[in-house]
Amino acid sequence: MQIQEFVNNFKNHPVIFIGTGFSLRYLYNSYSWDSLLKKIASDFQHNEEYYLGIKSKCKNKYNSYDFDRVASYIENDFNTYLENNRYGEFEHINDIFFENMRNDINISRFKLYIAELLKNIELKENMLSEITELKKARKNIGSVITTNYDCLIEKLFSFEPLIGNNILLSNPYGALYKIHGCVTNPDKIIITETDYQEFEKKYELIRAQLLSLFIHNPIIFIGYSMSDKNIKDILKTIFSYVDHSSQYAKSIRDNFLLIEYEKDLDNTEILEHDIDIEGFSTIRINKLKTDNFIALYQALSNIVLSVSAMDIRKVQSVVRQIYSGTEGIKVLITEDLDNLKNSDKVLAIGSKNTIKYDYQTTSEMMINYFQLIEESNSQLLALINKQKIQKEQFFPIFGFSAICEEVDKREDLKKQQHNKINSIITNNDKKNYKGIHKEPNDVDKDDSIPQTYKTLEIILSIMNGTMNLESVEFYLRNYKDKRSTNYRKILCAYDIKKYNKRQN
Repeated sequence: MQIQEFVNNFKNHPVIFIGTGFSLRYLYNSYSWDSLLKKIASDFQHNEEYYLGIKSKCKNKYNSYDFDRVASYIENDFNTYLENNRYGEFEHINDIFFENMRNDINISRFKLYIAELLKNIELKENMLSEITELKKARKNIGSVITTNYDCLIEKLFSFEPLIGNNILLSNPYGALYKIHGCVTNPDKIIITETDYQEFEKKYELIRAQLLSLFIHNPIIFIGYSMSDKNIKDILKTIFSYVDHSSQYAKSIRDNFLLIEYEKDLDNTEILEHDIDIEGFSTIRINKLKTDNFIALYQALSNIVLSVSAMDIRKVQSVVRQIYSGTEGIKVLITEDLDNLKNSDKVLAIGSKNTIKYDYQTTSEMMINYFQLIEESNSQLLALINKQKIQKEQFFPIFGFSAICEEVDKREDLKKQQHNKINSIITNNDKKNYKGIHKEPNDVDKDDSIPQTYKTLEIILSIMNGTMNLESVEFYLRNYKDKRSTNYRKILCAYDIKKYNKRQN
């Protein structure tokens, strides 16, 4: 079965389970478990044989290595080394350690150093086009689970990271479950034998939370191999509760997909594969062995579900307020819901005076402009046809219509957008601004330009081709008041310059 056909069978938003291979694929600065421990050992011992000697003590009956035991040895030696060398090459780690201790926070120097090694996120340039396709798929991803410590997924998905017990307080949509900890909270990093033992003691409730996701959502594993302990532990957990020979278990297996990397293999066909798990008979799951991740991301982006994951995340935030009894929110049930088919039900959240069946207003579309563009969310953008966009309104139609060709009045809206920006430029005649700045921040810092005219100078610099569009994008993404007229003016100028093919 081809990948697009497989994901088209999804009835719910998939959950992505991400392992080390994901970070290794996209980051310059990333390590496997083995290479991370080897790196730390080398940094303080400067002797390859030290690491090999420890590793030899930790070989298991499966002819591989227990890296949690390796980590335990290295943590002990690393911490002792830093204790005895306060002002050596790891002085900055000791500084952090003692600053924490002054606040009665006792975090292992070893884990502080891991956080230091993995804190920088530098994307591989040759992977940027693939990452662009991943971002387009984001709209159809329910949540992400990872055993990685770095913050790459936060950067790419903008999901809420949940660590430790916070996982128990989560909602399944828009959550990033960091089940083995994070560099932002080194104390929660799970890497040594003791860490894993403690994790197993506390894992039962977290396991139940994750089990619910596994049962109700398609699960796609990326960055793991077939032999990975995490994969086998998950399957073992599920089929400890579900008879693996039942029809229910089959439906769960049908929703499981393991993406296994093989260099230069341009394959898009999914095959069944058997996994041997201790204590169970063979379990069969779906596997795609490939180096063509773009095909996977495009397939996920093309899924058509009744509602986008982004809108579910928005609704969840309101529902949480309803649960908490936040003052002022009214819940009205208009019919007997028990006698309605699911296909006839609509959940609408908004003002009781203006409620209508629209996913986003034009104002919200402008606030979410870059997210909608990145995700190529044509399903949502088709709703522009239901919106009334006034002639005096600034609206960035060029980028939106490049994604969604179904916008009926796109040519009229493009003329309208051009006229709005041209009127701003025409009004410059009396003010004599040149549009000569290369960065929006340069305009903000230019004291010769009154605050009232800084937006004008940014727009002139954009339209003249003087201003770097990447810097404009960064400026707009971080703009404080995205409902302001100035934001909309600059966004429309950027949108024309970026997506108007006739002009470029």
